[in-house]
Amino acid sequence: MNFGPAQQGEILQLGMRNLYIVPTRFGLLWLAGIALLQVVAIQLESNGPLLLSYLMLAVFLLALHLTHFNLQGVELRCGQPAMGFVGETLSYPLRLRCKGRCDGLRLRLGPGEPDQPRSLPPGEHSLRVAWTADRRGRQRPGRLRLLTTAPLGLFVCWSRWDLPAAQLVVPNPERGPVALAKAEAEDQAVESVAAQDVSASGGDLWQDLRPHRPEDGSGRLAWKLLAQGRGAHAKRFAAPQAVAPMLAPAPGLPLERALQHLCAAILRLHQDNARYGLSLPGTTITPGLGPEQRDRCLEALALCPSRP
Repeated sequence: MNFGPAQQGEILQLGMRNLYIVPTRFGLLWLAGIALLQVVAIQLESNGPLLLSYLMLAVFLLALHLTHFNLQGVELRCGQPAMGFVGETLSYPLRLRCKGRCDGLRLRLGPGEPDQPRSLPPGEHSLRVAWTADRRGRQRPGRLRLLTTAPLGLFVCWSRWDLPAAQLVVPNPERGPVALAKAEAEDQAVESVAAQDVSASGGDLWQDLRPHRPEDGSGRLAWKLLAQGRGAHAKRFAAPQAVAPMLAPAPGLPLERALQHLCAAILRLHQDNARYGLSLPGTTITPGLGPEQRDRCLEALALCPSRP
C-alpha cells in the first residue's frame, strides 16, 4: 500500500492515528459472497443462506479488529547500521517492541515485494531489513513499509516510516592502479637515521651498541667512543624498516573508479596486516593499521567530495 502519509521521527509508535486498514482482494470477494447469500435468501425466502451471510459478516467484522490489533502498540526504532558497499545487499537493523503477540508482520524497504511474514511474541526483538544502495556516502534507505494480513487475510493493515538513521556506504572494491607516496613524517625519520653511520658492506643502518668482542672485527668498532675513553663497543646493524605507503587516487581516472581501486587496496593491506595511510583531496590519514585504520580510510572514501 502506497497511500497514507509516511511517519517521521526517531521512534515510530503505531496506533490509531498512523495505522491504515482496507479489505484485501480476498476480503472484497468475501463481501461479494455475503451480498450473494443475501440475494439468494431473499429470492428463495430461506433462512439458511440468510443466517450464513450474517455469520460471514460477523467474521468479516471480527477480522477487521484482529488485523488492526496485530500492529497496534508496536514500537520501532533504528539500530546502528553497519558499513556496507555500493551495489551489494545491505542489512539495516531495527529494534521492535510489541506489547502483545504480532502475527504475520511483513517489512519492505524500497520497491518490490515484502519479506516473508513473521510472528513475534511480546517483548523486544532485533530485526534486519535488506536493501541496496546505488551511491556512496551516508545514505538513508528510504521508506519502510510494515503490513500484516493476519489472521484471516480479509484485511491488510499497514503503516509507513521514513527511517531516520543513515548507513555509511563505501565504494565497491575493484582491483586497479592507485597512486603511492611516502608519509612525510616517516621520510624525515628515515633521513635522520640514514644520516648516521652505515656499514661498508651491506649498507645497513646501525641502531645499537654492545660490548666489543674479538670476533666482531675492527669494522664494527665504534672508534669515536673508544677515542673518548668510553670503552670498546661494537655497532649492531639492522635493515631499515619499510616505509608505509600513502594511498592516493590514481591520476587520469574518473574519481569514482579511483575510489573503487583505493577501497580494494585498503582491504588488501588490512588483510596483510600492513601499515598504510590515505591521501584524498582535503583529507589526509596518517599511516596505521588495524580495524580502526581500515574503517577511518573507508569512511573517508565514502565521504570524499565529488569533483565539480
